[in-house]
Amino acid sequence: MDITERTVFIAGATSGIGLELARRFAAAGSSAVVGGRRADLLDRLAAEGFDTVPIDVTDQDSVDRARDAVLRSHPGLDTIVTMSGVMIPEDLRDPGHFGAARQTIDTNLLGTIRVIDAFTPHLVGRGAGTIITVTSGIGFLPFPVMPTYAASKAAVHAYSEALRAQLDGTGVEVSELIPPAVATTPEQARVNPRALDLAEFATEVMDLLQTDPTPREILVKGVLMHRWAERDGTYDDLVAQRSQALSILPSRQ
Repeated sequence: MDITERTVFIAGATSGIGLELARRFAAAGSSAVVGGRRADLLDRLAAEGFDTVPIDVTDQDSVDRARDAVLRSHPGLDTIVTMSGVMIPEDLRDPGHFGAARQTIDTNLLGTIRVIDAFTPHLVGRGAGTIITVTSGIGFLPFPVMPTYAASKAAVHAYSEALRAQLDGTGVEVSELIPPAVATTPEQARVNPRALDLAEFATEVMDLLQTDPTPREILVKGVLMHRWAERDGTYDDLVAQRSQALSILPSRQ
């Protein structure tokens, strides 16, 4: 991918990885449109010079309005990044977890599908473009404290594979970004010292994006242990290690 002349819409880019990628695309010379729910953050980013669009990926009308606004101001749009997502711990011994599960699926999986559906006709119609879905290392090596999050990201991986096959021959490529734990705030870095530094992660991602051809899966070094755990025979041991965090759940205390 030539990252110097793209027009990119990132749904869920008012903070964290999405915002850092928007800044990296802009710094490389591309136009980056930031989408998000929080008006105060959108206003702050607009003052920084970004084009911004309100979007709630759980609301079809909101997604449709965002699409219309983006295409009206950026008819040459050629790249979509489906960054929106939530991570919610769940105690599966408590039936009350279902609300969190439903919110997670609606945002992470159905939200991804809504955004893709909204922009695919435009990209297919122009005969070229890129859809970047965002999954997680947790989709390949579950973190049992967040079961529905893991399931949602595994589902987006499968959906990305199917989308790529169905769009073959249209000129629209599908690339899946698979982050490991990334420290997007100093507090996250303190809580999880193993999390990747955000700037280092983004640099590696942008370097990988420029590989020719654009990778089907964008795998920074820090996520390889997750992605290939089953192949490498480390899956069971690693899941057992990650299961130790279950002790934080109310039913285990």
